[in-house]
Order: sequence, then C-alpha cells, then structure tokens
Amino acid sequence: MPTKQPLPADMSTPPGRDQGRQTPSVRGVPALTVVAHPQLQRVGDQLLLESLVTDGRPVPLSRNAPDFARPGGLLSMPLGDPFISRTPIQLEPGLRGGVRLQVPEDATQVRVAWEPVTGGRDFSPEELALGVPLVLADRVVLLLHRTSPTQATGPEDLGIVGQGEGIRQVRDDIARVADLNVPVLIRGETGTGKELVARAIHERGPRRAGPFVSVNLGALAKELAAAELFGAQRGAYTGATKDREGFVRSAHGGTLFLDEVGEAPPEVQVALLRVLETGEVFPVGGHEPVRVDVRLVSATDADLEARIQERLFKAPLLHRLAGFEIQMPPLRTRREDIGPLFLHFARQELEATGEAGRLSSSEPRTQPWLPAALAVRLVRYAWPGNVRQLRNVARQLVIGSRGTPRLRADPRLEQTLDADVLPVPGSPVDAPTPPAASDTPEVKASRRKPAEVAEQELLEALRACSWDLKATADWLGIPRPSVYVLIDKSSLIRTARDLSAEEITRCFHECGGDLDQMVQRLEVSKRALQRRVRELGLDA
Repeated sequence: MPTKQPLPADMSTPPGRDQGRQTPSVRGVPALTVVAHPQLQRVGDQLLLESLVTDGRPVPLSRNAPDFARPGGLLSMPLGDPFISRTPIQLEPGLRGGVRLQVPEDATQVRVAWEPVTGGRDFSPEELALGVPLVLADRVVLLLHRTSPTQATGPEDLGIVGQGEGIRQVRDDIARVADLNVPVLIRGETGTGKELVARAIHERGPRRAGPFVSVNLGALAKELAAAELFGAQRGAYTGATKDREGFVRSAHGGTLFLDEVGEAPPEVQVALLRVLETGEVFPVGGHEPVRVDVRLVSATDADLEARIQERLFKAPLLHRLAGFEIQMPPLRTRREDIGPLFLHFARQELEATGEAGRLSSSEPRTQPWLPAALAVRLVRYAWPGNVRQLRNVARQLVIGSRGTPRLRADPRLEQTLDADVLPVPGSPVDAPTPPAASDTPEVKASRRKPAEVAEQELLEALRACSWDLKATADWLGIPRPSVYVLIDKSSLIRTARDLSAEEITRCFHECGGDLDQMVQRLEVSKRALQRRVRELGLDA
C-alpha cells in the first residue's frame, strides 16, 4: 500500500497519544439542551447561556422566552409548552464558574432529576461538566451543561448523530484526514461508533468508489487469521481446497477496516507491518508477493501502549497504524446527544413496526410520548456500552410499548437504568432549617454494621421514619445505600417497582392523590412512589 508521504522511522518505544483528540474539557459556556419535549422535533434544540459568562447577566426562562435553536441552525423558538408558566425561572452566575437556578413560588415546577427545587439551587462547574437534568412541569427535560461557544456546523453530519463538542471534533478530524492516503487509528470504548467513523472516512475520501471491507480481528480464529486476511493457496493447510483471496486483496482500490486490531496474533502483526511498509502481501503457502493498493483504517478499545509493555503488541506496527488518530468520546461525556440519538434509533424502530406517526403529534396538550421520568433515566445512566447500548435500549422500549400511547420501561429495564447513575447534582441555596427534635424520631447516634440489622427492626424503623430512607439510615446508624440493599434482600418489604399499576392507581384515587397517605398505606419509599405516580400520569 504505497504512499507518497514519507513515513517516520521506527522507534523502540511506543508513541504517545497526543495525535488523538481527547474528550471535551470543562471549559466553554453553560448551555441548555432539550432532551425531551412533547413536540419531539424540539429534541436537540439548544440555548447558549453566554451572558452568564460575558457580563454576568441572568437568563430568564419561561414558556415564551428565550428562543432555542438547533446548533448551527437558523430557525429558533421558545419552549412553548402550555404547561410551562409564563413566570420565568432564573439562571444566574454561580460560584467558581458554576450556575445558580432560582425558582420563584409562582413559576413552573422544576425538578433536578426527580428532586423538586424549592427556592434556589447551586451547580458547581464539575456538575455542569457532567450534565444537570432539569425537568419543567414534568413534561420538558433540559440538560444544563457546558459546551463550546462555537456552534457553527459543517456542511454535512457525515451520518453521525449529535452536536456535542466531542462529536463535532470527530467530524472535524474526519474532514481533515479523509482525502489523505495515510493510515488512521480510531480509539475509543466499545460501542462508541468506530466503524461508523471508518465508513465516513472512506465515503468522503478519493477511494469512495472502491470497496469498504470490514474485519473484526477479535472474531477470527487465531490459527486461520493469516489466511483470512492475506489469502492462501490451495493445499496450504488442511481444508484449503482452493485458492483464497483474503480480506486485504478483496479491499484492493478501497479501504480495509480492521476492528479490534489489538487482538491481532503476533504473526498477523508482522504481516500487517509488511503491508503498510511495502504494499505487498504474502498469501499463506505462497512464495511470491502480491501487490495491493489499500487504505488501512483500524480501531481499538484496548490500551495498545500497555500491550506493548506486556510484549503483546509490536511498537513499530502501532507507529505505522497511527498515521493519524481519532479519539471517540464515550456517551457519558456527551450527554447532550442522548436525546437526539435516542430519537434517531426510536425512529428507525418505529419505521420498522409501521408506527412512525407516533413521532409527529401536533397536539400541544398531549401527554409526552417520551415521559420525562424515562428521559431523566436515560440522561443520568452511565452507558457502559455507549451508543450501541442506547440503540438496544431504544429498540427494547419501542417494541415493549407497542400498542400503548407512551413509552414505558418494564421493571427489569428500570432497574438497569437506575443502577450506576450519577448522584442528583446541586446544593440548595438556602438550606432548610432542621426540624425540631419533637418532630422526628430520636436518631440513634452509634454506627453499626448493616448485617446487624434484622428484617423486623428495619421494617419498624421505616415505619417510624415515615418511609424516609435517609432518616431510616440515620435511625439505624447505617449508610443510606445499605438501606437499599437491606430492602432488596427483605421478604417483608416491598419496593415501589413491586407495585402494580392497578394497585397504585386504586390507592391514588382512594387517598385523593395525597402522597403521604399513599406512602403509609402502601409502605414504600415516598420518592420512589412519587416517581411511579408521575410515570403513570396520575399527577397530571
């Protein structure tokens, strides 16, 4: 695979990663991005809060102002949902570059995740970097986060969904390298979309008319990997009854994408290095080299430098593969893209089931197809499987909600999305005065091991503390996470997710919607029950 550009001399030590692009920093300006909205075409719209940084002016937010727009777009409009109050909430400069949220008594109800905001709440720069989910009127979900003030987008999205800073950098890198005849190494966690980037490089480059051949080296049997890649002559090994061309030669004139390149066996690494240096392959069992003209794009989620230190990967091969590096950001660092990505995958599934019309409701007072509680779960989850996992969740939700007016998650999926989530961000501007001692049960001061708490003692403590889990933890002298564990293990105690929709609905009507009465009757956590009530649309 000859190239007109001189290649650097091999080095005995592995290269650093400064050629690649790292995940976005915490610099930038605060912004609000629409994660969920009854009018689904609004998902992805954004508002830059530049005045908080430039001159310290607060930004009022209400039903009718200010205008949100798609990044780089021209059309802008306010949130416009009729359930959002015309009385604005205020976003103000906070401490150390953070943001303060002020909610007047007569303004729209605002929740941070599922916790109501009373008065004001401060968000630190670190919390903004992770993303703060704000729920307005239990219908619209916004993500408060940081982004680059430069919002101009290129002429095309290259088939890659999202406008987060990290993914914009990936598009810029593709545009810089696509027309060059240099090898590209794409780094990133599993499921971040590395093959999608490889295809974009191919389709934007001069080899677009040639083949694009994708090979997962981790899926090839080690004893046959060389023959699969470089071809083999008849009789070269047992079962070789005819000549085999191999993936490299089948990509002649185009692009060869090698995924999981860190899994290449040693003999394959040597042969790949020869291809990169000379543009020649030796088929297994052959004696004459075969010329090939292939552009090589490779990808890995492995730490190749560490594998070099462990003598599992050859440093000269890494030098050749990494003519240019592209770093894929994990989904947890681009949470502003979760809403548009989810909607993209949901649209694909709905088109397959013939229900794409669900995404085009024009009735402003309709219940959101994507409930706010579910959208909050999506944006707070850590997504260890990244975009691939989000696509699978979108498919499961769409198929599992066929024939229903709104998306709904089954208890098992809820449990998955509730695990490994970010803590609820922010701190109250004015901390509430602690209640008088006579208003709360006496707290046991001594700390204990959770294993010392019997089931009956746990049940009695929950009842004494009105099913407030933090108060129960203090009462028992154990950490609050241990209370969750003990409840899950208990045969005497139910959780809110154990309750059927029929039982919650019946209790809601019998108690006149009084949540405290429902908690006492159903004997579950108030916060978890409140979440189930909202999901069932009973508090509308």
